Amino acid sequence: MAQEPPKTIPNGVKFLFGGLSGMAATCFVQPLDLVKNRMQVAKSKEHKTSLHVLRHVVQSEGVLAVYAGLSAGLFRQATYTTTRLGIYTWLFEKASGPSGEPPSFFKKAALGMVAGIVGSFVGTPAEISLIRMTADGRLPLAERRNYKHVFDALFRIATEEGVTTLWRGAIPTMGRAMVVNAAQLASYSQAKQALLGTGYFKENILLHFCASMISGLVTTAASMPVDIAKTRIQNMKIVDGVPEYKGAGDVLMKVIRNEGVFALWKGFTPYYMRIGPHTVLTFIFLEQMNRMYKKTVLGDTSGKGGGI
Repeated sequence: MAQEPPKTIPNGVKFLFGGLSGMAATCFVQPLDLVKNRMQVAKSKEHKTSLHVLRHVVQSEGVLAVYAGLSAGLFRQATYTTTRLGIYTWLFEKASGPSGEPPSFFKKAALGMVAGIVGSFVGTPAEISLIRMTADGRLPLAERRNYKHVFDALFRIATEEGVTTLWRGAIPTMGRAMVVNAAQLASYSQAKQALLGTGYFKENILLHFCASMISGLVTTAASMPVDIAKTRIQNMKIVDGVPEYKGAGDVLMKVIRNEGVFALWKGFTPYYMRIGPHTVLTFIFLEQMNRMYKKTVLGDTSGKGGGI
């Protein structure tokens, strides 16, 4: 008698859970995203530390300003994270062995790159809105864009600067996404697998926390230079038809020449403080939602999480 194949979570639900987990995490880390973006667009020693940025924002713009761009952050997760995590979990399942053996690390990295490229292209308009909305407060009053919310930003960018502006910086964004997702998703899966192999961990929140903290550190170190290039390109203004930067390579060269090579990791602390908790919360939310769905809908009582 042939054995019935194990029940799996439908692809639509995987995409839904991916987006919801990212949106839930963003509600906690949006202030850190604002600090990171402010430090990355600053071309001088305008802000010395993350706490200096945070204090300056609160004093000059008000407490609620730390959540500037939240609508764009949530919309970014609804587009980018829904797509990337949905595609990754789907591809991960396809690449696993007949008995559920996980794919190799390099396969995981390749799956992460594919998921990141597609997700970043879908999420670039929201990304541009987020960068501009979080950076707006540092501009002089006469130069501020004053977007009301993410949809106002998307509409005004499309009408005032052209629809294609919504995908400005798409290439460095996709390059960043390749690095981020190859590092984040593959390192999370690999760290989780290695921790389980020690015999000291089992499938629970502690495992997910430790694996995602490792993933966050790896991702931060690997992706900061391309993230800075992406951020500056998406926030730049074009004066008399001449863009400030020609491309990601031009950004990196100018940063190294004018600010030093270590400026490529400017804002490392807020970036890690943003990526670390966001990675932790996203994977914990994702694993718990998958676990609950498997238990309540599929009748799987094995206690396993999201399977990534």
